[in-house]
Amino acid sequence: MFVLSQNKNQLSELKEKPFKLEKEIQLLFENNMEILTGLKYIKSEFTIKNSRIDTLAFDIESKAFVIIEYKRERNYSIIDQGVSYLNLMLEYKADFIVEYNETQKHSIKRNEVDWSQSRIIFVSPFFTEFQKQSSNFKDLAIELWEIKRYENNSLIINPIKKSKSAPSIKQIQSDRNSKISRVTNAIKVFTEEDHLDHKSEEVKELYEMYKNAILNLPANIEIEPKKLYIAFKKDKNIADIVLLKKGLKIFINKKSGELDDPKKLTRDVSKIGHWGNGDYELIVEDTHNLEYIMSLIKQAL
Repeated sequence: MFVLSQNKNQLSELKEKPFKLEKEIQLLFENNMEILTGLKYIKSEFTIKNSRIDTLAFDIESKAFVIIEYKRERNYSIIDQGVSYLNLMLEYKADFIVEYNETQKHSIKRNEVDWSQSRIIFVSPFFTEFQKQSSNFKDLAIELWEIKRYENNSLIINPIKKSKSAPSIKQIQSDRNSKISRVTNAIKVFTEEDHLDHKSEEVKELYEMYKNAILNLPANIEIEPKKLYIAFKKDKNIADIVLLKKGLKIFINKKSGELDDPKKLTRDVSKIGHWGNGDYELIVEDTHNLEYIMSLIKQAL
């Protein structure tokens, strides 16, 4: 991959400026946690049972803790460390709650955390093909993020996507009492297939129509399945879709009073409980207003 700088009509290649220490990467993430990850920063160097977690964060959307580890060297086992830390989290839940409550303005209770959505992120300038393959399981809550620094203080951060054909980690488990078995039984990584399962062909086709329309908007939009809905994101959630028995429920991520909806298709749900992000909801059972609904979703970009 070339990283180029443009000066009028002239292009010049930027040279990589490697990080000298893991701590540089850690400080960069911790000082810019919300911008880089969308997570809430909780604690640096969180120690539990003789293990030191580089950064502890919290995902407000998923209501789950996230562990972040930074690496410069290439010869380490992602699976071993990742599974070990996730096991620690599940075994010592109270310690994570205490740490959150001691560092944040608003406290949380144990039952307000969705432990099934826990995950760990490894951040490194480079991952080997073996490391990428060893974590390429659709139901393994381990993420790899590559970070590279270039001249002019330019950064590229690239979360490595799991392949669409990624297998289940359960297919290779031999010991049901192993750490990895306990993690995969307690933590659920959701996919589009989980939301589409047991839905009618009509609802599946309707979802594909709206999904493709959203992805074709003039923006780099990505899909991120959550526990209760499928999120469409560009830096932040733009729209969330819940698959119903006979249609789709779409949430548009705009605050109450900010959405221009002359046809009044949406409902303001700011004062009632709802799953998705944003204060506007609409239910669709066909594609009659597809183009108009895309104009509403575009307002959240």
